[in-house]
Amino acid sequence: MISEARLPCMQAVSTRLGLRVAPGSTRPGIAGRYGDGWKVRVAAPPEGGRANEAVVRLLAETLEVPRDDVTLVSGHGARDKVVDLAGLDRVDVERRLAAAAERGRR
Repeated sequence: MISEARLPCMQAVSTRLGLRVAPGSTRPGIAGRYGDGWKVRVAAPPEGGRANEAVVRLLAETLEVPRDDVTLVSGHGARDKVVDLAGLDRVDVERRLAAAAERGRR
């Protein structure tokens, strides 16, 4: 699930991204497509919000945006999550995640 919103007065771009998270992974990174969203793996366990923070950090690093531009919107206690990505349009997000997934397969 990816949606894009533009705020009329500020012309800011924001993209919502659906994720399936695999915590406790030995190979963290972007795994690839998962339905309409993306599957990501993080090494952190799903305890005390550690996996959520790892997901936010991983996306910020992968998408080359500040950590504060990545916000967990829903799914705080679940594997299926929705994040908001400020400053990136859908095309940029898709391109960067696809490139990261491809690098992870090598």
